[in-house]
Amino acid sequence: MGMNVNLTPQLEEMVRAKVASGMYTSASEVVREALRLMEEQDRLRAARLEQLRSDIRKGLESGPGEDWAAHEIKRQARTRRAAKVAPA
Repeated sequence: MGMNVNLTPQLEEMVRAKVASGMYTSASEVVREALRLMEEQDRLRAARLEQLRSDIRKGLESGPGEDWAAHEIKRQARTRRAAKVAPA
């Protein structure tokens, strides 16, 4: 199946440079590789989105949240850190 594609001058130059580098034998090969990479990115994006949705479901199913105070958590962390660095 043949197809004509219009590229911006910058993209056309990129394709020409890839072919000139010897990495690819034709513009079609460059475009096919670019499309394969785009498809892989789409799969990865979909997997990350599904993981995010799963994490949100787990969070919602874990029950109601608890109140917390940032200053108290920081105080506890500082106390633990001080205990680790205190000379024996």
